[in-house]
Amino acid sequence: MFTRQTHVFKVASDCEIKAEVFRSSDQAVRPVIFFLHGGALILGDRHTLPQEQVEKYVGAGYAIVSIDYRLAPEVNFEAVIEDIEDGYRWMVEKGPDLFRVDPRRIVVVGHSVGGFLALLTGFRANPRPKVVSSFHGYGDPTGDWLSRPSNYYNAQPAVSREQAFHAMRGPVITGTAFEGDEFDSRNQFYLYCRQHGLWPKEVTGHCPHEEPKWYDQYCPLRNVTKSFPPTIFVHGEEDFDVPIEQPRLMLKELERHGVPHELVAVPGRGHSFDHENKGMKDFVVAGVFEKLLAFAAKHV
Repeated sequence: MFTRQTHVFKVASDCEIKAEVFRSSDQAVRPVIFFLHGGALILGDRHTLPQEQVEKYVGAGYAIVSIDYRLAPEVNFEAVIEDIEDGYRWMVEKGPDLFRVDPRRIVVVGHSVGGFLALLTGFRANPRPKVVSSFHGYGDPTGDWLSRPSNYYNAQPAVSREQAFHAMRGPVITGTAFEGDEFDSRNQFYLYCRQHGLWPKEVTGHCPHEEPKWYDQYCPLRNVTKSFPPTIFVHGEEDFDVPIEQPRLMLKELERHGVPHELVAVPGRGHSFDHENKGMKDFVVAGVFEKLLAFAAKHV
């Protein structure tokens, strides 16, 4: 059994930005998982962590803090990162009293773009997490895989710029479901960006080919040092959204700097395979989480 709490950790752009906290019902001080949802910075919310994964983490002795952040492109990229860093700081400063977590024992877990955000905490957060876990994530948001037209997405029906921006002109929001009309409309923006290689430019306002240096402060691949936290990657070998070369590039840098690391490469699986129907009943998915928890246990 676990308890569930909702907290407002920040107010910005006339939005309450919230965190969902899960933990066992006892009074023990727990290590904490700081969870960052996926959705290309334009979709998703703090509720996207499946309940069976919540149960797995809580059963392993962790509390979980899953946060929202303002979504692009209604806000710029710097505002998104500000929310991540403010949420992390709030957890460190307020978490011990509000929900009895140990701020010295933090594991950051992110899925897809959340994996990228998790890697950002590896060199931007204070204190640095003890472990970073990137599911289906990436360390280089400037690479051709993301900043050039995608063959995979161009095999799908073309999305016009007018279609792409139709749903992106409203007020600032902090989350969406991964279904329904709102998802379908906002997903058109993502398809358009990938079909034209424009995602980095549209969410940051900076072209990686014209202003590559601007990305230095936000590129995990360029910021690996010996102080980077131990890092584990989970990635499907058939991921056509984020190629498996992305974690492999990070592994080379982690190896070069002597940082503990592991890649759980899963044959035959695609993007976000851990969210598929069988979930934890799939022995492959269950095995992935056992490896993740074993890795974390070595360092937390």
